[in-house]
Amino acid sequence: MTLTPEREAVVEHAPELAALTPGRTGNLSVRSGDAFAVTPTGVAYDAFTVEDVPVVDFDGEQRAGKMAPSSEVPMHTGIYRHDEPGAIVHTHSPWATTLSVLDQPLPPIHYMIVAVGRRVPVADYAPFGTEELAANVVAAMEEADSDAAIIQNHGLVVTGPDLETAIENTRHVEDLCRLYLQSSWFGEPNELTDEQLATVEAKFETYGQQPDAE
Repeated sequence: MTLTPEREAVVEHAPELAALTPGRTGNLSVRSGDAFAVTPTGVAYDAFTVEDVPVVDFDGEQRAGKMAPSSEVPMHTGIYRHDEPGAIVHTHSPWATTLSVLDQPLPPIHYMIVAVGRRVPVADYAPFGTEELAANVVAAMEEADSDAAIIQNHGLVVTGPDLETAIENTRHVEDLCRLYLQSSWFGEPNELTDEQLATVEAKFETYGQQPDAE
């Protein structure tokens, strides 16, 4: 079966969208080569099997899967063509979406932002599921050198080397959006400097368990 591990990952992790986005508004995908497995459109996150999961190539053609793919295939395709990440998560998570309707990027108010870059930009609005939206998202991420973008009056998209990391970083961004908005109620949030962020980026290179030196 085409892209079996990637389709299995979609089935395994799709239910995690339920905690991140209302209803059936989110989607995720996992890439392999010039194709990706993606959540089916309009289906509850726990209501499809590996065989149902659509596989789509970079031309937008469906190669496999019993169900139709997410309406946001153009956005996934556009991002994969540009940066070639391993996975993409798209949500309408409430705090990031609040910033989206305010047309407000997420500044570096906490060091964990470096998981996706030094800021999360806002991509210009376009109708969902369009090539125009895909181009806007890619342009915003490229300009900000970010692995995430808030989509104006829409939601959030986050990329990662694999699906586990993309989901984890989606949670990071959503939490930081909440922190930013909550702190803004009481005053002007302090932003970390480029020098401070560079220090964090360097420290993150050796964060966590490291392989034993040879």
